[in-house]
Amino acid sequence: MDRFTFLFATGLARGAIFALFALSLVLIWRATRIINFAQGAMALVATYVAFAVTGATGSYFTGFAAGILAGALMGFIVERGVMRFAPQSSHLTGVLAAIGIVMVLQSLLGIFFGAQYRAMPAPFDRSAIVVGGVPLLSPNDLFTIGVTLVVMIGLAIVFTRTSLGLQLRASAFAPAVSRLLGVRVSRMTTVGWMLSSAVAALAAILLVPTELGLNPHATDMLFVYAFAVAVIGGLDSPLGALVGGLIVGVAMSLLTGYLGATVAPIGVLVLLVLILVVRPGGVFSTRKERSA
Repeated sequence: MDRFTFLFATGLARGAIFALFALSLVLIWRATRIINFAQGAMALVATYVAFAVTGATGSYFTGFAAGILAGALMGFIVERGVMRFAPQSSHLTGVLAAIGIVMVLQSLLGIFFGAQYRAMPAPFDRSAIVVGGVPLLSPNDLFTIGVTLVVMIGLAIVFTRTSLGLQLRASAFAPAVSRLLGVRVSRMTTVGWMLSSAVAALAAILLVPTELGLNPHATDMLFVYAFAVAVIGGLDSPLGALVGGLIVGVAMSLLTGYLGATVAPIGVLVLLVLILVVRPGGVFSTRKERSA
C-alpha cells in the first residue's frame, strides 16, 4: 500500500506537466484547428533560454521567467513568420509547416548546443517528503502541481471573465462575425499562439530537471504523451486536458512501478485506442466540431 501511495503521488506531479502541455495543444486547436506538431520544439527553445539565463544569473526563477517569455516570443515568430503565410485551403498545410519547423529548430539546437545532455537544476528539493513512514511528494513536485493549478485557474478566469478571453473565443469560433463586431481576429490569433507557446514552455521547463537532462530531443516524448492526453480528454476541452493529464500521469507511474518502464507507453497507447473507439471526440467532448 505504501508503494501504491508513493507511485500515485508522483504520478500526479508528472500528470500535472502532461496536463499543462496538453492544455497548450488545446488552446492552439481551439484557436486555429491545427495540431501544432512544432509545440515541443518551440518549448525546447524556450527551455534552452531558461537554462542559459539561469546559468548566467545564478537564479532559477530569473531563467524561469525568461523561458516563459521566450516561449511567448516563439509563438509570435512562428505565427507571424510562418503560419500566417501558409495556404488556408487545407489544414494539412499547417501541419506540414509545423513538422518543418520541428526539423529546423532541432537541427539548429544540435548545431549550436550539441547533442549531449545538460543537467538543468530543479528549483526545490526532489527528495520525497515522508509522512507516517510513507514517502509522498517532494517539494519540487508540490511546486509543479501548484504552478499547474495556478495556470489552469488563471486561464479559466481569462477566458470566462475578461474581454480578452471573450475576443479570443469569438475569434476562434466565429471569425467572420467577430470581424463585423470590430474584433481584430488576426491579432487574437497571434495572442492565442503566444499564450499556447508560453504554456508549453512552462511545461517543458518544469519537466526537464526531472528527466535525464536538456538535449535537442528532450521534449519529444512530452509532446507524444501530451497529445495523447489532449485526445483522451477532448481537443476542445481545457478541463479534459487537466483530468486526462492526471489520469495518464498516474497510470504511467503505476505501470512503471509495478510492471516496468517499457510497459507504460504501451498502456498509454491502449488507453488512447480505447477512448478513440468508445468516444472518438474525447471523454469531455460536449459538442460537435465546428466547421472550418
